[in-house]
Amino acid sequence: MCDNSPASGFPPELAIVVPTFKERLNLEPLLDRLERALDGIRYEVVFVDDDSPDGTAAAVREIAQQKPWVRVVQRIGRRGLASACLEGMLATPAPYLAVMDADLQHDESILPEMLRLIRTGQYDLVIGSRNIQGGGMGEFSPDRVALSNLGRRISRIISRHDLSDPMSGFFLLTRSFLDEVVRRTTHVGFKILLDLVSSSARPVRFTEVPYRFRNREFGESKLDINVGIEYLYLVADKMFGNILPIRFVLYCLMGLGGLALHLSILWILYSQLGYSLESALLVAISAALVLNYTLNNLFTYRQRRRRGLRFLTGLVFYALVCSLGNLANYSLAAGLVERGIWWPIAGACGLAVGSVWNFAASEIVTWRVQRYNLTPDGGRGDVPAPGSK
Repeated sequence: MCDNSPASGFPPELAIVVPTFKERLNLEPLLDRLERALDGIRYEVVFVDDDSPDGTAAAVREIAQQKPWVRVVQRIGRRGLASACLEGMLATPAPYLAVMDADLQHDESILPEMLRLIRTGQYDLVIGSRNIQGGGMGEFSPDRVALSNLGRRISRIISRHDLSDPMSGFFLLTRSFLDEVVRRTTHVGFKILLDLVSSSARPVRFTEVPYRFRNREFGESKLDINVGIEYLYLVADKMFGNILPIRFVLYCLMGLGGLALHLSILWILYSQLGYSLESALLVAISAALVLNYTLNNLFTYRQRRRRGLRFLTGLVFYALVCSLGNLANYSLAAGLVERGIWWPIAGACGLAVGSVWNFAASEIVTWRVQRYNLTPDGGRGDVPAPGSK
């Protein structure tokens, strides 16, 4: 047992924030390794669990009965590593905050060295890096290494810092640095380190400590297509978020699929098969609505994705709230054609006008998301509307 744990009456100097989803089997091995590595250090471990179906949160509570320096923040109806890490860091009084994964792939033995470096006061951030001398990617496949290197190059677009491993999920920062940048974070996706660094208004004082990435022993990797999508979302938000709401940009990109389908149906029914413009427009608008809803549910609002029966009820809500936008779409397109405007241009103009209303209405009603300002100087974030699930 750690003699100077929070149970001894001393506040923790270090909090280790561990985001989890279906990591029950890794809890005990991780805690055992941390106890060995952090002997003599006052610390606590904060697991932030996204309501894992394997009972991860309940398992942490059971462990905490014997190890009171271990606790859990269980999130209901919310997902995402970045936001989980931020919630965990904000839930502890510790002046130094470490983030690491629960899958045993991060080398906990370098934590004392990381803590020693940040105690000097010379750094805001100490990063566990796989890409400097002494570090390594372990047994990553060549494709995975190439993907990581691509992400590293893309990160330079939004970060003024030459991080050797911007994709690292293993780092330690000061409370003061977190307080400085947290209100400007995007808090979406899996790359919280890059989010924190690129949110800083000044050069970040950082150093790096090498470690070798280990193989996962239990559970399954969370890497899928959404990781890449959310990484690009983060990059886009840092580049354009102060100009346009990034979700509106993504909504419009998804709308390109609806636009292509909309114009294709108009061409087939109106230009090729001789249907009336009114009939062709009604079919095209309906088909584009279903496609846009499906794409936005998968990507734009993936954190609030509607599944099963809720997918169908969401489609009904989406159709209802978009009815005014679609009416404007129909009226404008038909009116422009009557005035001699070429039908593809008329159809595209109608769809563009309708999209603005559809986005605003679906934000509030279909996926029940509200925008709010965290601070008067423009920090922002997204929260679910009251009562939403």
